[in-house]
Amino acid sequence: MGQPEASRGPSATPTLGKAMLNKYARAFFTRVLTPFAAFLIRRGVSPDAVTLLGTAGVVAGALVFYPRGEFFWGTIVITLFVFSDLVDGNMARQLGRSSRWGAFLDSTLDRVADGAIFGGFTLWYAGNGDNNVLCAVSIFCLASGQVVSYTKARGESIGLPVAVNGLVERAERLVISLVAAGLAGLHTFGVPGIQVLLPIALWIVAVGSLVTLVQRVVTVHKESAEADAAAAQNSEATS
Repeated sequence: MGQPEASRGPSATPTLGKAMLNKYARAFFTRVLTPFAAFLIRRGVSPDAVTLLGTAGVVAGALVFYPRGEFFWGTIVITLFVFSDLVDGNMARQLGRSSRWGAFLDSTLDRVADGAIFGGFTLWYAGNGDNNVLCAVSIFCLASGQVVSYTKARGESIGLPVAVNGLVERAERLVISLVAAGLAGLHTFGVPGIQVLLPIALWIVAVGSLVTLVQRVVTVHKESAEADAAAAQNSEATS
């Protein structure tokens, strides 16, 4: 699912593992997983291979379990593969690697994982979940999440800082959705009424993503206008 920002290059973004594990838990599990990471290195396994495996696990957990309404087990599988985020980062640190390719792979596979998670919700509500409204909300969460990430990446690619912390960014989207999905899955174990948490979470993510998208578009518009004005002044000063 990706490696820590310091190990994967300057443009790396928060990953699923970073979203779900706070800094204290990450520090603990990093120490615990260091021997395993060293073992994989000795076996010739690359950090990128672990990143790919982690993403594959998340995709499988989301697209195998979620469309069948098995939200608890799907979330458990996804959470287990979150630990690949710590393993591959640990491996990269032990190898002393920091690369633009790693940052690119990290960011790209994050988008794949996000799409699978919200795609799983979409398939459930389009099928046995039988709720067209929530199906549409899930699709909006999927699409808006991709566009929110794109706006920042595109703004930075044209030289703008995109200096804004959105209301609901990737970490918040994933934590809200996955925690709600896991709890909603307890309905199959006889916990009454708890399945309502997932629809509530999806609405929160949808509204929050829309607000974040507007925040980023407004910020890019402002920054681009300021950059263009500064460029025009410099051109006049040198002419």
